[in-house]
Amino acid sequence: MSHITTHVLDTATGRPAVGVSVALFDADGSAIATGSTGADGRIPTLGPDALPAGHYRMVFDTGAWFGDVPHFFPVVTIDFSLSEAAHYHVPLLLSPFGYSTYRGS
Repeated sequence: MSHITTHVLDTATGRPAVGVSVALFDADGSAIATGSTGADGRIPTLGPDALPAGHYRMVFDTGAWFGDVPHFFPVVTIDFSLSEAAHYHVPLLLSPFGYSTYRGS
């Protein structure tokens, strides 16, 4: 399993968000990994097995995923910090006019 994983759920429909493009960047803005959510809304292999402590950014291309559905956030960016050598799960709960996130397990 990757050091970083994600899961995108569409809270408006109650279903996984399939095919959402996600990119992971380091503090300097260098791309570390990219991927797209699968049938269960997850990306279990986003990035390497280990990352050093520091600041990171995940960018979700929500505009492309919503397509013609009216929406407010074309991109969701989540900045976070790794402080230990543990698995970090960064889920995104998404709807056309709002989103939330938290550190998952």
